[in-house]
Amino acid sequence: MKIISWNVNGLRANIKKGGFDFLTNESPDIFCLQETKARPDQLTESILSPAGYTSYFDYPKLKKGYSGTAIYTKEKPLKVVYEMGDSDLDNEGRLIGVYFKNFVLFNVYFPNGGGGPERLAYKMRFYDKFLKHIEKVRKTENKNIIFTGDVNTAHNEIDLARPKENEKSTGFLPEERAWIDKVVLTGYIDTFRHFNPDKKEAYSWWDMKTFARERNVGWRIDYFFVSKEMIKKIKKAEILSDVYGSDHCPISLEF
Repeated sequence: MKIISWNVNGLRANIKKGGFDFLTNESPDIFCLQETKARPDQLTESILSPAGYTSYFDYPKLKKGYSGTAIYTKEKPLKVVYEMGDSDLDNEGRLIGVYFKNFVLFNVYFPNGGGGPERLAYKMRFYDKFLKHIEKVRKTENKNIIFTGDVNTAHNEIDLARPKENEKSTGFLPEERAWIDKVVLTGYIDTFRHFNPDKKEAYSWWDMKTFARERNVGWRIDYFFVSKEMIKKIKKAEILSDVYGSDHCPISLEF
């Protein structure tokens, strides 16, 4: 099985750049999108229902043209969830969970901590609630958990081009990085680092305003994490850095 995850930075813009064609031509079993910035009623039928796929969308309840997630899957899930149980954290369209017989997949667009102390606090609350949520699922429903998406934090110095210059920047703050430490200690494995523990200059996001992608001055902030119970099933985890259409590139997981 192959899953592709991509922060498309606006699904309608990504479509115009050929990104959606790449996904359907690649034909993964599942693809997960973040920052779609679109409601289903703003999309054509060919985008909502490409041949062979069923799609599920979450979007902000209060703000249009912002955030948003989507999952396209060839196999229909047993159950789909869009909430963690906190109305304040659930109203920005940031999470979709799909339940299959052998695993549960969460596609998440984690908040960015920029914009002042309130948004950083919101991000940290979302982080904590999410980890508690998936741990509950892992303990009571299915031990095989995958979560993917734009985590909006680079874990270690190897995961961004200029760590020293960004020590006080959101996305690389000690408290943000400590949450990923906690995820790992809780028993979830960063699949890319599992296969590529020392690989440098491997990034998934670049600042478009400074043409950083051309110079590969980037950050690795998009991940596939799996619960430790599932790691033996994972065959490959890649960053598809040669694919354009967003300020992020897609990432993939095969198992």
